[in-house]
Amino acid sequence: MKRSLSLSFLALGAALLALGAAAPSDTAKTGGGEGRHVLAVRLDGVVSPIMDDVLRSALDRAERRGAAALMLEIDTPGGLESSMRTMIQRILASPVPVIAWVSPSGAHAASAGVFIVMSCDIAAMAPGTNIGASTPISMSGPMDSTLARKATNDAAAFARTIAAQRHRNVRWAERAVREAISASETEAVADSVVNFIAATESEVLAKADGMTWRRGDLVRTLHLKGLPVTRMEPDFRQRLLGHIADPNVAYILMMLGFYGLIFELQNPGAILPGVVGGICLLLAFFALSTLPVNVAGVALVVLGLAFLIAEVKIVSHGMLAIGGTISLALGSLMLFRSGTVQVSLPVVVTGTAVTVAFFLWVIGSGVRALGRSVQTGIKGMVGRHGVVVERIDGTGVVRLVDEIWKATADEPIEIGAEIEVVEMRGLQVTVKRIHREG
Repeated sequence: MKRSLSLSFLALGAALLALGAAAPSDTAKTGGGEGRHVLAVRLDGVVSPIMDDVLRSALDRAERRGAAALMLEIDTPGGLESSMRTMIQRILASPVPVIAWVSPSGAHAASAGVFIVMSCDIAAMAPGTNIGASTPISMSGPMDSTLARKATNDAAAFARTIAAQRHRNVRWAERAVREAISASETEAVADSVVNFIAATESEVLAKADGMTWRRGDLVRTLHLKGLPVTRMEPDFRQRLLGHIADPNVAYILMMLGFYGLIFELQNPGAILPGVVGGICLLLAFFALSTLPVNVAGVALVVLGLAFLIAEVKIVSHGMLAIGGTISLALGSLMLFRSGTVQVSLPVVVTGTAVTVAFFLWVIGSGVRALGRSVQTGIKGMVGRHGVVVERIDGTGVVRLVDEIWKATADEPIEIGAEIEVVEMRGLQVTVKRIHREG
């Protein structure tokens, strides 16, 4: 077991070193090459250290290449407050103007995404999008009334500050935090939450053209109409970690990690299940650290697996299996605290069904094993058939499978006769002749 866990950590370390060594991609699908252009990057999924890393790379590249502006195409359900604040600090300090565009149709900027959109110099939304619901939640479990009030007041003050700095609707920003209100694209423009509605990149640039942006005491005018758009894609490391941080992938990795460790505990020295399980479990922990996890959901998943394992060891007439199934299903549905960040129902149903089927198969195998006759030891010898190789007259010698045994019998038995073991005493067996009819 120790050896397999050590191999797990070594394999994980090698994987992380490989990811860290992957050079950031500096290629893009270019519409105009170097010179005056607008750099665009997509920020979708959960606000996390991974998204912050993508933003940092984009801002660095926009400054290095002399881009006229950086366009952030946003679609996010929210995420970590720490990552959100770091991203906003980068945007507010950027020497390049930043345009937020909630797109495509059907996208949204919720929770932490609201703060990011409002912090940008220009904010736009595509038709059929929405923004809002910024009430803070705790990733470590329910907050008491005092802590919840402090977190809400802090978030409300931050929202007011950003909205005032970007000349947006301060009252709406505060209500988005305190009352979790949301707005469609038309309502957001009417309430001065965003600047305008735009269906395409070129429309965003055309409508932003001539608008002003500020850094400190400097006020400048945007000249973006007709500029080519250069699209930056996240590098391999960012894409891989982004996929790992997906709620469905995190859930699957967690289940695979538990399976691997259970296999290793049941079969010490197998090594491979321990290695795979250890890596999957640590990757799941990384993913869960970037998501709004509900501790109660994790506890129910672990409790459900514990019940199913106990069902293999304890005769409960199926009660532990039923309890484990219910606990596992409820824990999977409650795994995340945000309504917009959830494990999809098909993944939950499939994961629960596979887990229950696996443990029922293990239980069934155990029951069948108990029903089989004993194949080893003294009891396993009784009933075996063999052949006499040295005449038995009081004592003799018989062959049982590929083994030679001293034997006794109540009657003389000739060489070549078939016998059956009726008793075993020490290293000597008592046999009887098998009489064949006909």
